[in-house]
Amino acid sequence: MVVLRLPTNFFKGSQLGRIGTSAVDAGTLPVDSNRGSVWIAGQLRQAIVAGTYQHGEKLPAERHLADAFDASRTTVRLALDQLEQERLVTRRVGSGTFVNHRQVSELDNIADSTSPLELIEARLGIEPHMTRLAVLNASNRDLEKMSEAIEQAEAAGDDAAVWTEWDTQFHLLLAEASHNRLILWLYQHVNEIRSHDQWASMRDKVLTPARIAEYNRQHRALLGAIASRDVEGAAAMVTSHLHFARRQLMGIEGA
Repeated sequence: MVVLRLPTNFFKGSQLGRIGTSAVDAGTLPVDSNRGSVWIAGQLRQAIVAGTYQHGEKLPAERHLADAFDASRTTVRLALDQLEQERLVTRRVGSGTFVNHRQVSELDNIADSTSPLELIEARLGIEPHMTRLAVLNASNRDLEKMSEAIEQAEAAGDDAAVWTEWDTQFHLLLAEASHNRLILWLYQHVNEIRSHDQWASMRDKVLTPARIAEYNRQHRALLGAIASRDVEGAAAMVTSHLHFARRQLMGIEGA
């Protein structure tokens, strides 16, 4: 049974709310169906910020949330839209909704002291082997999701901020396609540092329209190598891809 975890004040006089997919557990009060998407977003926001749902954890499916909150799926979708705008969750087509909020921790200190160039060097140590595993283990659905991310990145045009979101998503999907949980966990941490302010402050300088177009071309070629199960070819492509990014960063940092 899917369980929904909510803040302790969600139900009056109850402990931490745990709601099944079709009915409220014994001893809790029913959810007020007159409360709309703003209230539902508030309850989920509180659960996320309080750490009830951890960074990277998948939230219950929309239909389960609708049952739990006694609301329509449209109302739940509006609530999740609000949380996505606040960058508290990330919604992945075909995969679900994932928490995008981390409690203050040592990772924040590492992010503060890690330069974009150091981050690229760390990725060079991880992504080639991660890509080899993706070639060996990726399912057809994994390939479809990576293709969808590339399409969204291409649709972003010259918008560097939107393009970066889909570029980040593509590489995270590449990590998922490795089907190695430890590598995925490591890469989620890499992505967290990748979203730090140091990169955002350089993004518009690095990501010119010509470079965005080249990155999109490289992503397409990499996906083709993965789909054709070319292990060493794909590993060489992602290595070249990261060296290309490294050269751009060195040019900016040396300016």
